Amino acid sequence: MVREIKQEQKELYQCEECEFKYAEKEWAEKCEAWCKEHKSCNLEITEHAIKESTLPEKQEG
Repeated sequence: MVREIKQEQKELYQCEECEFKYAEKEWAEKCEAWCKEHKSCNLEITEHAIKESTLPEKQEG
């Protein structure tokens, strides 16, 4: 089951198999289904994953 998480004040969905994060639940569900069935990732699906560098960094202070 896809995990819903809050990160940097955004609602994200995480594949519980490979732990990739997505803005849309649909992509996370597709990713998880693929990972479970094939024991691998699908590049056409993971290209929709959130890149960590696109999330704002925490500012200290």
